[in-house]
Amino acid sequence: MKRILVLGGVTEALAIARTLGPQHVYSLAGVGRVPTDLRCEVRVGGYGGAQGLANYLREQGIDVLLDATHPYAAQISQNAARAAALSGIPYWALRRPAWVPQAGDDWREVADWAELVDALKPFQRPLFTLGREPLEHLHEIPDHQFWTLRALDVYPGNARCDVIGARGPFLIEDERTLFDQRGIDVLISKNSGSSATEPKLEVARERGVPVLILKRPELPEVDRVFGTVEEVLEGLNQKQIV
Repeated sequence: MKRILVLGGVTEALAIARTLGPQHVYSLAGVGRVPTDLRCEVRVGGYGGAQGLANYLREQGIDVLLDATHPYAAQISQNAARAAALSGIPYWALRRPAWVPQAGDDWREVADWAELVDALKPFQRPLFTLGREPLEHLHEIPDHQFWTLRALDVYPGNARCDVIGARGPFLIEDERTLFDQRGIDVLISKNSGSSATEPKLEVARERGVPVLILKRPELPEVDRVFGTVEEVLEGLNQKQIV
């Protein structure tokens, strides 16, 4: 009986996990909600790097490692690739296609936080949709700016930053209201490729609001790469894993 370990992190990973039987494992880093209605085993927490993950793969008799983490979880993916190589098992990955700019978009790619801060200087009312990272920089907010930060959960802000806790999918009408009420003049986003969060890009396009896009990190090579849940399930069926 073959076993697969799914490293979760995106919505599609949970959809895959819902198809798995009790011999398989769905792994979460521990950030966000933990599903309680799956038939497969759910593991929460880290492994102690690539070697720790490799040890787990061997001890548990895992036959295939599927990386369905977030496109920006580069360190986890590097560890997964190394662990699969050390264990001698296939390393597969679900990788969402990146968003691409459309007519009317004003996208400006930045490589890191330093480039982002420099690109933000002309603006006053940015909307951050990068997750928790901006929380580490609240003390750096320039006097002329007021930040709106949207994350999965609510965190403390300060006098010049409101933190909104919200989970997608987001409706375009709600995104329009958010932009209008807060006077958003620039959007900061990762290129996650998720349809659940794409409406913010549509609103930015409608209003001519620039978008600062954090460049996707380089990810390791894989034995098989998939772009959709359906492709993953077909691959698992071909390998007689599910």
